[in-house]
Amino acid sequence: MARVAGVDLPPQKRAQIGLTYIYGIGRSRATSILTEAQVDVHKKIRDLSEDELNRIRAIVDQQGNIEGDLRKQIQLDIKRMMDIGCYRGLRHRRGLPVRGQRTHTNARTRKGPRRATIAKKKAPGKK
Repeated sequence: MARVAGVDLPPQKRAQIGLTYIYGIGRSRATSILTEAQVDVHKKIRDLSEDELNRIRAIVDQQGNIEGDLRKQIQLDIKRMMDIGCYRGLRHRRGLPVRGQRTHTNARTRKGPRRATIAKKKAPGKK
């Protein structure tokens, strides 16, 4: 099993798609890593030689900012925005959409399930 940056890559996938299982690597970055490592983009992960895997590992380590480091950096950035009290930080703190989406009718993912409205007791009517 191929292991790059602490992530097991699925052996049945193409190399380009398999690299996207690493947090912080998308399709375009995976393609650039494989071309720099001189590995065929369409080759399956199980067909990669140990030498090719070592070249890929070296390039991924050299480029940096993936997996745990990237997650930690993103969390620190969010914390910094909350601490300085900018608009985006306030939205994060309140659990509302950050990027300008409407909240009047939508945003259920960020806001959570609707709170049930309490039914008011009807006053007894006159006869």
